[in-house]
Amino acid sequence: MNLRRDVFQAIADPTRRAILLLLASQAMTAGAIATNFDTARPTVSKHLQILTECALLEQKQNGREIYYTINAKNMKEVADFIEPFRKMWDDRFNKLEAIMKNYK
Repeated sequence: MNLRRDVFQAIADPTRRAILLLLASQAMTAGAIATNFDTARPTVSKHLQILTECALLEQKQNGREIYYTINAKNMKEVADFIEPFRKMWDDRFNKLEAIMKNYK
């Protein structure tokens, strides 16, 4: 049985979020990604495996190199899930700001 990892557990880890930020602008190999962290390469590889298993990253082979890229479709699904919460907090902060302006 092949269980897919939970996306939100995957992005809960700060290293995995940092990897996603690195890959937001360009495709990178595991080695190039690992140079940005003070951890062992196998640790970074494990993070890449988790992000790939939950389909936030895709692997594309170019010759002998494997490049990791963001899976924009699944990242959009995460953003779509979070958007109502973002809107709720924006509304709350706007109300608080209005109250604070009237308090002065």
